[in-house]
Parts: sequence; C-alpha cells; structure tokens
Amino acid sequence: MRFATRLVAGTLLVLVLAVAVLLFVAERSLRRDLVGDIERSLESEAGLIREALSSDSTSWDESVRRLAGQNSRRITVVDSTGRVRADSDFPPGPLPAIESHLDRPEIRTALKGGTGVATRRSETVGRTMLYVAMPGGPGAIRVAANLSQVDEIVRRAQGAVAGAALLALLVGAVLALIAGRSIARPLTSITTAARAIAAGSPPRFPRSGIPDIDALVQALRQMHRQLADRFDELRREQAETAALVESMVEGVVAADERGRIVTANPAARRLLGYDMLDPLPDLAELFRVKAAREVVDAVLAGSPVQDREVELDERSMLLNARPLPAGGAVLVLHDLTELRRLEAIRRDFVANVSHELKTPLTSISGYAETLLSLPPDPEMARVFLGTILGNARRMQRLVDDLLDLSRIEAGRWQPGRTEVDVAAAARESWTEVAARPASQAIDFTVEIGPGAEQVCADLDAVRQVLTNLMENSLRHTPAGGAIACLARREGNSVAVAIRDNGAGITREHLPRIFERFYRADASRSREEGGTGLGLAIVKHLVEAHGGRVSADSERGRGTTVTCWFPDG
Repeated sequence: MRFATRLVAGTLLVLVLAVAVLLFVAERSLRRDLVGDIERSLESEAGLIREALSSDSTSWDESVRRLAGQNSRRITVVDSTGRVRADSDFPPGPLPAIESHLDRPEIRTALKGGTGVATRRSETVGRTMLYVAMPGGPGAIRVAANLSQVDEIVRRAQGAVAGAALLALLVGAVLALIAGRSIARPLTSITTAARAIAAGSPPRFPRSGIPDIDALVQALRQMHRQLADRFDELRREQAETAALVESMVEGVVAADERGRIVTANPAARRLLGYDMLDPLPDLAELFRVKAAREVVDAVLAGSPVQDREVELDERSMLLNARPLPAGGAVLVLHDLTELRRLEAIRRDFVANVSHELKTPLTSISGYAETLLSLPPDPEMARVFLGTILGNARRMQRLVDDLLDLSRIEAGRWQPGRTEVDVAAAARESWTEVAARPASQAIDFTVEIGPGAEQVCADLDAVRQVLTNLMENSLRHTPAGGAIACLARREGNSVAVAIRDNGAGITREHLPRIFERFYRADASRSREEGGTGLGLAIVKHLVEAHGGRVSADSERGRGTTVTCWFPDG
C-alpha cells in the first residue's frame, strides 16, 4: 500500500473513531441534559398540580384532564393504597380497572414523603415515559412526560453531528490526500534517487520544503558522495590489482566456490595454451596431468599447496595454490622451462669448458713430464715444446673466445658503425686464415652484388665474423675445395655469406650449430683445433648490429652461412 493511501486511510480511521466517540458522548450528554430539564419541569408541575388539586375527589378527574391539556402531560392521582383515583389519559367517566400502582418505584417513594423519579415503558399507553411523583392529594400526585420528543431531539442532533462529521471526513480525506501526495512525491523521488545510486547512475535529489524529508535528502546526498568516493577508490584499487595481475609473468588463475574460473591473466592463458577469447573449463577440468589435478583437488578441499613442480606439455611448471576465505581458490603458475634450460646450458657449458681445457692441459702436462724425465734431446725437446706451445695457444683462443662471448652477451660491447668495404674485409680475413697449411689447396673467391659493396657495421666485428666463418668452412672443406664470400643487397639490409663445398651438415644439426660448444662433427673439429664458440660469437655479433644469421646446408654438398647487416 502506498504512503498516500496509508495516510488517507489512517486519517479517515482516526476521523471515524473521533466521530463515533463524539456521537456517543453527545447523545448521552444531550439525553441526560434533556431528561434532567424535563424532570425538573415535571417536579415543578407536580408541585403546582398538588396546590391546584381540590379536596373534592369528584372533581379530580376533570381537573387532571384540564391541567394535562394545558401542558401536554399525563397526570395521575394515586391514593395511599396504590389505587388510581384519576388519570388524564382516560376519557371522562368511571375509570376502567387499573392495576395497583403501589409497586411503582416513584409511587412508593412519594408515599414515603419523597419525590420519586422513574423512566420506563408504560403498559397502559405503550410509550416510554418519565415519571415524577410527590406526596399530595389522597396519597401521591404523579406527572409523566412522553420521552419520544427527547428521542426526536437526540436524533436531529445526531443527524446534524453526522452531517458535520461526514463533511469533516470528506475535507479530512481531501486534505490527507493532498498532504500524502505532497509527502509521497519527494519520498518517491528519494526512492528513484536511491535506485539510481544502486545502479551507478547520477541521482536527482528532490526539494520538498519539509524539514524532516530535506534532512533525509541531505543525508542521502552525503551518503552518495561518500559512496562515490569509496567506489572510485575501490575502482582504482581494482584497476591497479587487475593491471598488476595482467602484467605478471606468472600465470594467475582464480576460481569461485563452485570451481568455475573467474580470473585468468594472459600469462596463465599462454602457459595453458588458451587464446584470450577462448572459454576456460572448470578448475577441476583444467589440467590433464595427474600431478596438477592432485594440486587442484587439494586446494579445492581447503588445503594450500606450496612449490609443487609438475610437467605440462613439455613445460616445467611450479604450482602454488591457496584456498580463498569465501570459497574457491587461487593458483599461481611459474614457468621454469627457461630456468631449467639455462641450468642445462650451464651444466653443459661447464662440462664443455672442462672438456675443452682438459685435452690441451693433458697434452701440456704429459709432454712436460716427458721432458723432465728423459735425457735432453734437442730435436725431441723442440717437438715437445712446439706441441706444448700449440696446446697453450689453443687454450688461449678458448679463453679469448669465452671472454668475447661473455662481453657481447652482457651488453658491454656496442658496435662502432662505419662504412665497411665487404670485399676488402673478406680478403683481409682470408689472408689471416690462408696462413694455415690446409688453405693452400682451397680456392677462395669474392662475389659482390650491386649495392652490396659496403655495410654499415663495426669493422673489427665484420672481420671477426668473416674470419670465424672462414675458419669453420676451412675445417670442413677438403683439399681442392672452394670457399666464397658472397654479398648481395636485400631491401634495407646487406646479406654477407660464406659458402663452401665441403662435407656439409645434416638437417637435424642445423638448428643448433649456433649454440656454444655444439659440433656437428665433434671429433674432427676438436682435432683441428676448433673451440666450438666461433658460430656462437658470429650470431651474437650480427645480432648486436640488429641483424640476423642463418645456415643452409646439406650433407656432402657444402654449407652456406648468411649474415644480414641492416643499413644504419
């Protein structure tokens, strides 16, 4: 029920109750006053009749009818035995048989010397009468008045009061309706404003002119400002949290109490193999690996899981899971694949360096011990010392290559770009390589295409790249073979390649030849003094210029290694 309806109904109910009480009290009071006036009037008339009644009983009948005709009263004369001697309501002549009035209360009181008053329905005339009796005549004189006129006056008064009450009800209902609407209208506006606040829309607050409602509006307006400030703060915190979660390299997955995933950052989708728009299954169905499902079952059962390493699709994952206080769980996935790969590279690196150093150290140690233990022979000492020197230089090259590679990878070396003549740099590098005996039976050529005469690069870096590639080709090219330096323009880059027609590399080895210490033919490279770092250094030097490197080879048909140097 609306407020205005309730107000009108309540007002009408109060008015109806007030009118009912008013009618009841007014009827009783008016009736009491009217009856009291008639009673006093009857006492006065009874006293006058007593004085006017003669001692001759034969004239009583005529006297009471004459006096009753003057004031429209019923006058009765009763003797001391209760017998009616005269009654104005009976026609002239002998009275009919009338029962004794000795049992009438007003008669008994009057016969005792007092004034008796009684109200009852007369059996003789069939009307409600007010009786007043006092001593006089043969015993008592009673005067009675018909109370129907009192009832009529009371009915007229009640009718007037009822009409006024009805008019008051109508006016009150109209006023209550107006007041209700005037109060309900701002309340309705307040309700609309509250709903707007709940919906996040800008509210419109009313002005009613009613102090209490205006105070409520002011409190609501202040509450809205405080809520807006708190919501802004919450939105900022939520945005910061979302940005933090979105930017995390660790995968974060949050599920509700039913196990449905409600949050999954891009890292989690990438690690689990889902695109940004792909729907995610429930948390219990997210993993196919048994170890990961055990983690999910444990956290959904309310037990946290710390640092559980599992294998997911050839990836090493570290899982941490915690249950949420309100139900659900949060999983954090840390990808350890790269860390494990780096650990493997480190182990391989240590093993390879140890192996590379062990061979020349063993030779140096063995020949040195032989020189110390045998009698000095100049020719043998010269050969042994040459071997010791060769192995020492091999160790020196290995250490130098390691230092160069470390310096390049750490970013402590930056290329000093100049315009480098490709053909001149290639011939200078070949001159250094050609000093070796194996190069005497190798045909070396330089082919420079249009626009590829020069590259914008570091001169020393270009020489080192070409030297390493030529040395590598020389180790795998037999006598009578050919090595060529090729240069061609490709868009905004110059492609510089070293091509040979040597032993070549099988397809399965090509993706890894630029790794440190990786050899397609390890025994031959080591016998020829290679360190296993040349191609790794080439790759890092070219990439430091913003370029890239690639190898193309086939077993028995030679190898081509191409380096792209971008302009500027």
